[in-house]
Amino acid sequence: MTDLIEPVIGLIGGSGLYDIDGLEEREWRRVETPWGEPSDELLFGRLAGVRCVFLPRHGRGHPTPPSALNYRANIDALKRSGVTEILSLSAVGSLREDLPPGHFVIVDQFIDRTFAREKSFFGTGCVAHVSVAHPVCPRLGDALEAAARGLDLPVTRGGTYLVMEGPQFSTKAESELYRSWGCSVIGMTNMPEAKLAREAELCYATVAMVTDFDCWHPDHDHVTVDQVVKVLFGNADKARALVKSVVPKLGQARGPCPAGCDRALDHALITAPERRDPAMLAKLDAVASRVLRAA
Repeated sequence: MTDLIEPVIGLIGGSGLYDIDGLEEREWRRVETPWGEPSDELLFGRLAGVRCVFLPRHGRGHPTPPSALNYRANIDALKRSGVTEILSLSAVGSLREDLPPGHFVIVDQFIDRTFAREKSFFGTGCVAHVSVAHPVCPRLGDALEAAARGLDLPVTRGGTYLVMEGPQFSTKAESELYRSWGCSVIGMTNMPEAKLAREAELCYATVAMVTDFDCWHPDHDHVTVDQVVKVLFGNADKARALVKSVVPKLGQARGPCPAGCDRALDHALITAPERRDPAMLAKLDAVASRVLRAA
């Protein structure tokens, strides 16, 4: 008989979302990792009885820009804290007319255009190659879609998130290029976050929250910072409602992930056990402990 898993829900808050309402037994706690410091302390608590761990991606007060985030430390800290699934909330620009400000997109694909970030837990001394062909857990996507529709939130299921390096926004030519690729939204933060979650064998899903049309749109020049900020914080309120709705559903005991997210490393490690660097293995004690114990 398959042992049931008692899920622990990890929540990563994007721009405008630096705390989670309704958590009981809440405690901000520093979590140390071998990859350095996470963006902030982690907020531990329970929501409707379900264990949750919240991390503000940019830190409280938003002191850290996208390219300076320690993505490896963030994901390691969540895994080290017992998290089994991650709901990532991210502010984005829209590349489609039918995805206006205030709309939510439960993305299912990414295009990674970042170039200045550490993108893997693995490297010299322990090489691994995981599949990210389908980077989002469909089980989490289903739950998020059902919860959003139950709240009458404006939501689209499916879409491609173009992740750019930043911190500047796109040129108009870039924006038009990404539109020609069929991308739905654009942002700066969900890669390598999604790749690292897969390496850490965590189920992962992203809710992309549209704040504005990207610079391709003819009305873009008429958008003011005040308007964007108003939408940003309105989205954050909707996101909190979405979290309160979906966490109790995801918190029920479950078996292994049907998509195999929790077994992503089964055939990924390529370095022979006798050639693996002990120092590297020590750093992987949280994210790859399941397969390293079995080796």
